[in-house]
Amino acid sequence: MSDQCAFIYSEEQLNYKFSGHHPFNQFRLKLTVDLLERLHALNPNHIIPPRMATEEELTLIHDPSYIEAVKKAGLGELSNEIAENYGLGTEDTPVFAHMHEASSLLVGGTLTAVDEVMSGRVLHAVNLGGGLHHGFRGKASGFCVYNDSAVAIKYIQKRYNARVLYVDTDAHHGDGVQWAFYDDPNVCTLSIHETGRYLFPGTGNVNERGQGAGYGYSFNIPVDAFTEDESWLDAYTHALREVADFYKPDIILTQNGADSHYYDPLTHLSATTKIYREIPKLAHEIAHRYCGGRWIAVGGGGYDIWRVVPRAWAMIWLEMTENPNCFGNLPADWVSYWQPHAPVKLPQEWDDPADIYPPIPRKAEITEKNLITLEKALYPIRSRQKSESNKTESF
Repeated sequence: MSDQCAFIYSEEQLNYKFSGHHPFNQFRLKLTVDLLERLHALNPNHIIPPRMATEEELTLIHDPSYIEAVKKAGLGELSNEIAENYGLGTEDTPVFAHMHEASSLLVGGTLTAVDEVMSGRVLHAVNLGGGLHHGFRGKASGFCVYNDSAVAIKYIQKRYNARVLYVDTDAHHGDGVQWAFYDDPNVCTLSIHETGRYLFPGTGNVNERGQGAGYGYSFNIPVDAFTEDESWLDAYTHALREVADFYKPDIILTQNGADSHYYDPLTHLSATTKIYREIPKLAHEIAHRYCGGRWIAVGGGGYDIWRVVPRAWAMIWLEMTENPNCFGNLPADWVSYWQPHAPVKLPQEWDDPADIYPPIPRKAEITEKNLITLEKALYPIRSRQKSESNKTESF
């Protein structure tokens, strides 16, 4: 299976760097790649370097004036006042040198993955440097300058005329992608995230269902704070299975933020690595059931870059290549090599210990609340199925 998969990567993707203390740290890419290489699960034949997205490709989503502002900002030629109008130079999305080039490479990496899959050269491709789902047409937001997933979806539509199911499991709502296709029935978006009551960007309510011709093609599952594995996976499994069966896409694009983990410093969920084994497993199944195997995966959030992200993202590639070597101990040489550099004690195993956190007092209440949220989110599908079933019975 591994010869049917592409891993999009080059160390140039690490140039997307706001500062040494910013929580968005692409060094996690290097840690993940090294983990896979020491596991002998990734070899040079799998790796395809990303290309730069062209300005024409960026304008599939982004306004030309915004692209010009990003270019000027990266050269130090944009005033602070104008930069802020574009969401640049903020605490979340600071200006850094050559940010246009670095951001275009991340977009180009996802477009490279698209071409590899849609051309039939491979069935699955992953660009962990992508997944910047908060970028808007004319504004940077939430650590995201250009929105690679949104550009890629438009690119798929324009070049390959395919219907896309976008699945976002980042703890933060995939707002930039949702709004870009909110009125488009040929793109279905599904986002499972922590409720926006206390978390950026504050959107992603169950009643955000699309508008116009796109009404009924946007699905949101905002789970409660402190949600644990079992409840999270219940929502994910039911939602993805039912949405995929309703939509029957030509290709699936998954955004794999790894920030729902208990260790993540920016969110309030209580998941463990258990969900990161199951997320790609079901996505893989759905891709083969409805899309002829066509599956593109991108990265996203994930701010515990030492203990969480490498394990979580390595599992995507291991699932794609049908490599079962993600149980038991991590490669000892990976742990010993990186431990002197890590500010925390590195995990020794793929799975987290059972006592990773104290019991959640509101577990039953949270679980029940998430079940109600799931029911509301999937109500349009389930009510349609019930209606069709009644019509069949009446005949």
